[in-house]
Amino acid sequence: IFLKLINSNGNMTMQEQYVKNPHLDTMEEDILYHFNLSTKTHNLPAMFGDTKFVCVGGSPNRMRSFAQFIHQELELPGSVDNIRDICEETDRYSMYKVGPVLSISHGMGVPSISIMLHELIKLLYHARCRDVILFRIGTSGGIGLAPGTVVITDKAVDSFFRPQFEQVILGKVIIRSTELDEEVARELLQRSTELPNFPTVIGNTMCTHDFYEGQGRLDGALCSFSTEEKLDYLRKAHEAGVRNIEMESTVFAAMSRVCNLKAAVICVTLLNRFEGDQISTPHDVLVEYQQRPQCLVAHFIKKRLGLIA
Repeated sequence: IFLKLINSNGNMTMQEQYVKNPHLDTMEEDILYHFNLSTKTHNLPAMFGDTKFVCVGGSPNRMRSFAQFIHQELELPGSVDNIRDICEETDRYSMYKVGPVLSISHGMGVPSISIMLHELIKLLYHARCRDVILFRIGTSGGIGLAPGTVVITDKAVDSFFRPQFEQVILGKVIIRSTELDEEVARELLQRSTELPNFPTVIGNTMCTHDFYEGQGRLDGALCSFSTEEKLDYLRKAHEAGVRNIEMESTVFAAMSRVCNLKAAVICVTLLNRFEGDQISTPHDVLVEYQQRPQCLVAHFIKKRLGLIA
């Protein structure tokens, strides 16, 4: 599926659209089931066509808070209390639109975010959106970093520290690259220097299949390794450039890359995994930490929109 564009020299160029599925154009109706939206029942271009930034995160409450926060930051008219959950008739995901910004929850883990991403990318396609930037914001476990450090992902890597995402499709293993947009990452890092007391690094992010054993935790219901084995693994991860661990970045990076969407992952660390597995930071401090990715993305968006110098 291609879109013809005219470049600055007046020549025709070819730019691939977001979706990579020729079957979509043969469908009379495309139902975005988990969003409770459809190409027949909703005017998607009118609802979403001006979207330029999409911010996704695991928690519905956190993404509602982000929607309210970005509403205030962009100084948009109306009350933040009137921001409506577009997906309120389904309990799978939450979605809020604030000016040119979409804020969407994706749940926990690769399967949950991948379902959301399929429908989000189709939504952007049907709405005829262009030049959209995707952000995943969230929390993570740090490797060799102080709690509260914001990590902008260079490459999302798997548990073997490989920058790839493996998916089984029709009995075959399909491997996709997980490199993220370097320009957006560098710009985010620059924007972080403009915020006070905002420790930020660029590093690789490891995406695991679960929260406990897959991340080398000693505090799960099952544990088949020693403290020494855990620390040895974390040291190897650190040597491979990994600076934090979470559970969604590989599929987020892979799908964004395949679909020609600029994307970034910004996660704050809640603890240094070399020092333990459970969070002991006071709740009020954690709340401030969790707001840091939101603040950085909001600052980035305001700069892109020319709202601040």
